[in-house]
Amino acid sequence: MKIAIIGGGWAGMAAAVQLAQSGHEPTVFEAAKILGGRARALNLSLTEAAFATADNGQHILIGAYTQCLALMRSVGVSAEQALLRKPLTLPYADGNGLRFPALPAPLDALAGIACARGWTPGQRWALLARAIRWRLQGFACAPAATVADVCQGLPEPLMLDFIEPLCVSALNLPAAQASGSIFLRVLKDALFAGSGGSHFLVPRVSLGALFPEPAAQWLKVGGHAVHTATRVLALQPQSGQWTLHTSADTQASAPARYGGVLLACPPHEAARLVLGMDRKDPSHQRWAQTAQALEHTAIATVYAQTAQRLSAHLPWLALRSNNHHPAQFVFDRGHLHAGDASQQGLMAFVVSDCRSDRETLQAQVLQQAREQLGWSDIRPVQTVIEKRATFACTPDVARPGAELGQGLWACGDYVAGPYPATLEGAVLSGLDAAKSVVNSNQTAAGQLGKS
Repeated sequence: MKIAIIGGGWAGMAAAVQLAQSGHEPTVFEAAKILGGRARALNLSLTEAAFATADNGQHILIGAYTQCLALMRSVGVSAEQALLRKPLTLPYADGNGLRFPALPAPLDALAGIACARGWTPGQRWALLARAIRWRLQGFACAPAATVADVCQGLPEPLMLDFIEPLCVSALNLPAAQASGSIFLRVLKDALFAGSGGSHFLVPRVSLGALFPEPAAQWLKVGGHAVHTATRVLALQPQSGQWTLHTSADTQASAPARYGGVLLACPPHEAARLVLGMDRKDPSHQRWAQTAQALEHTAIATVYAQTAQRLSAHLPWLALRSNNHHPAQFVFDRGHLHAGDASQQGLMAFVVSDCRSDRETLQAQVLQQAREQLGWSDIRPVQTVIEKRATFACTPDVARPGAELGQGLWACGDYVAGPYPATLEGAVLSGLDAAKSVVNSNQTAAGQLGKS
């Protein structure tokens, strides 16, 4: 089958690789000049003459991201070299925090909680007892429950130093607003699904080099097209096939036709294409309205320089955040990218659920570094705010489905599924859509043959 994939982010590239591996002919159309979508590389201007390659946001993967890791390896990326793997660790500058030992799951979680620094024995037991209760309940809760609801009764230090930073990192919302059921699913996969699932995997290369760019090269070597800086203007269904009109079309070239289309672009862009189709299908209208109704939350990364360093053994720290100190984590990119001189002294401060303007945010984070870390020499480099970083993962969120009919499918971390807006969620959605578009076409062909 010839399949058009609209969007070169992680979902789209995952779908393209899956289709190519299955013997089909994917063609990727990406509107931007670079691949990766909301997890992509960018250039930071350190001085007028010096630049450093960074990312539009500092990301953490976890060991439970099995599909991400498998796809990286399938296109030639060594996950062992490209990612720094460490047991789950949330250390604070004062030495307190959670540190999992290198033990099989779930012993690593149980031992880490039992030995957490800064918590009383009673507080540790409260978290252990709650984790056991969650497991006995199958990590399930009422659909309307928030994270605060499923954690009700836990001591305040546990909420402040563990639940809140974990929740805002995974779901990009505070515990009082985030979906309890999706949070419990993340905990289940990370802490209890298998050994190494809770490990933090921090990129040593740019997010582009981690998967989208090697995937594009792998596809091109296999004879498949990956078009960047090419926006799809309209979709047109015709006799069981699809015609795409793009910004690269000329009068001399006839639009190509495809047996299926995957919408791997952001929800607002997918809705635009669906609403612009010639056939006014009520189900398409409902799908587009659901996609357009999604609320989004922002993630900011404040890049700054200092002569200070974090430990090479663990090049990140958790930070205590509040309304005036918004960052939850800081990463030492000099240790993560040890062979790159441009990264030395470059720190990435992560602000999940960002709700401030750029200037205010940057000033607050720099002051937070001075007060909490003692970095008096800290100076700003660049602040990046991804305004549509994630959909708002609330208990009542309505997410559009993957199937739109007649060979048209949607994929992305926002499509209905059990996970929040993560790289693994995007990749899983892309893989599922790739399999579904082929299966649906084969089923339709079989029914046509019988008739």
